[in-house]
Amino acid sequence: MTAELAVVFPAVALVLGLALGAVQVVAVQVRVTDAAAAAARVLSRGDGAGRAAALVGQAVPGAVVAAERSGDLVCARVVADAGSGPMLSAFTVSARACALDGGR
Repeated sequence: MTAELAVVFPAVALVLGLALGAVQVVAVQVRVTDAAAAAARVLSRGDGAGRAAALVGQAVPGAVVAAERSGDLVCARVVADAGSGPMLSAFTVSARACALDGGR
């Protein structure tokens, strides 16, 4: 029984670590999506890119926001690292949200 446990324990620890990492990536994705929606609303009111960047920076530290206008819409794209640590920092998550441009 001891040999089997010695073989199974590292595999269980690896699967648990991967599952926890996936949960962290999903949590960052949700925050990035919410931040993109908030930034699009701020930009659509005409508040400016600086206000949108500050709002995104509060929600997701280290995230970058880019604004673009397309017809009657103003869109915000937010990109951030998936997490800290050697494995998760290699991945990025992004979200794009648009709002009707009422600030012009």
